Amino acid sequence: MTKEVSKTQTDRLGDRLKSGNIVEEDLRLLDQYRRSFADAYETVVGTIRGKLGLEPTGRPAKSTTSIADKLKRESIRLTQIQDIAGCRLIVSDIAKQEAVIQSITDLFQQATIIDRRANPSHGYRAIHVVVKCEDKAIEIQARTSLQHIWAETSEKFSDMIDASIKYGGGDSELQGLLQEFSELIGAEESDEKNLVDVLASLPSKKKPRDIAQQFVDIKREEQKQNRVEIYTSLKKIQNRLKIYNLLKKSIDTMPPQKEESK
Repeated sequence: MTKEVSKTQTDRLGDRLKSGNIVEEDLRLLDQYRRSFADAYETVVGTIRGKLGLEPTGRPAKSTTSIADKLKRESIRLTQIQDIAGCRLIVSDIAKQEAVIQSITDLFQQATIIDRRANPSHGYRAIHVVVKCEDKAIEIQARTSLQHIWAETSEKFSDMIDASIKYGGGDSELQGLLQEFSELIGAEESDEKNLVDVLASLPSKKKPRDIAQQFVDIKREEQKQNRVEIYTSLKKIQNRLKIYNLLKKSIDTMPPQKEESK
């Protein structure tokens, strides 16, 4: 049985990763540390599937490169990283997102909520819940469909154009575009949440509730159209990125032109 690496040893390993001064043994230790989250991850995912009937996607261990990059990017120790292992849930709207978060916090006694809707990270919106399982931190992301397509678009910009884009760097025009869409999504989902809250606070007498429900239904139909427009716009951006990537690959693989003799 492999002996577990102590907290002090792990953080010293993180210091070496941050400095880039690592040897083969460090990579082995990091791999061991990453894999130590696997059982807790499977327990969390299995609980969500079994108790909530939801199907999370995710990864039992963050990649070595991602861990090293995060240590260099943030003032954080290796044992403080909360998303070594994590899963994701995509829901249709804010109301379902709120319900899912409530269900998760009911399921797991030790749960910390990080709401990135009120304070987006470089435009990124979602709710993250960090739960403790078998003394390991496992991150659960809950995104609405609009929050998810925004995050996918940001990732594609980062993958194809500049890796720093999703962390607020890179081209200012692209950052402005992502920020604009993030604010549109925030405004749309804030209105949606307000409607849900208003309906929930109404008295139970049938007539006023029926009138309010009709109003809410009309507003929801408007919101649905707005959501479709935002979603479609982001999809168009993603399709343009695919075309850009194909053109870039074609140019990169073209043989160099021979200089004409003078």
